[in-house]
Amino acid sequence: MANSALLVMDVQRDVVAIADDGSGYLRRLRAAIDGARAAGIPVIYVVMGLRPGDPEVSPRNKVMTHVVRAGLFTEGAPGTEIHDDIAPQQGDVMVTKRRGSAFSGSDLDLVLRARDIDSLVLTGIATSAVVLSTLWHAIDLDYGLTVLTDACLDTDPEVHQMLTEKLFPQWADVFTVEDWLKAIAPQ
Repeated sequence: MANSALLVMDVQRDVVAIADDGSGYLRRLRAAIDGARAAGIPVIYVVMGLRPGDPEVSPRNKVMTHVVRAGLFTEGAPGTEIHDDIAPQQGDVMVTKRRGSAFSGSDLDLVLRARDIDSLVLTGIATSAVVLSTLWHAIDLDYGLTVLTDACLDTDPEVHQMLTEKLFPQWADVFTVEDWLKAIAPQ
């Protein structure tokens, strides 16, 4: 884990309000964040942010058009802020993206390469959106990958289960937060 970073993706107030299922998601994610910090693994927060007026949103992009219609992700709006329960600390990195993948329209790859990070631990909301998109993008960029299944959340539990049990294990190491914390604990 020496060259790893924990990505905390799209855990913004409005997104949590839509997706949180009451299962203790934020508590588990907080444990992963705290464990990463204790192990010296950098924590990088990735948020979706669209400029007022949405100049980066094409009407041909159905997903982004839907996001704009729902009033989500406008930079500076209170709902776009990272949820208070997992708020960044001094030294954490913040990255703003413009599309589904944490790499799309952001400087994430630059930040990672400047820090010599070659492996990513993925968490976030939604499993079928930012986590899946980032996983595919990271594969193409040759990053090593770990997915923390219970630090990812989706509004469709069946899709979450299919991705974390059937698809993600083909390309990433897949752990629960508890098992990952045991794996990174000092020996």
